[in-house]
Amino acid sequence: MVARIYRPAKTAMQSGKAQTHRWVLDYEPEMAKSVEPLMGYTSSADMKQQIRLFFETQEEAVAYVRRHGIPYRVEKAQERKVRGSAYADNFKFNRVAPWTH
Repeated sequence: MVARIYRPAKTAMQSGKAQTHRWVLDYEPEMAKSVEPLMGYTSSADMKQQIRLFFETQEEAVAYVRRHGIPYRVEKAQERKVRGSAYADNFKFNRVAPWTH
């Protein structure tokens, strides 16, 4: 039962950074999921997969798992890389790709 502590990345469907500032504690699965033969649902007998705890800082999450004696792994938060671009760059003479229309 290893806990994973991470800060979630921005989803592709978001333009803002909502829900990405808090740290999340999830448990890694102990057993594989199985397909229920009658209805085809995916299920698991591992109840720890349903637990998700949120913390304001990484230190709070680490203090929680240490206090409860839970083995853990911290994943480094990946920062978003923003490329600067301007609309005028579409009309430059030294464009990398040629203008097509």
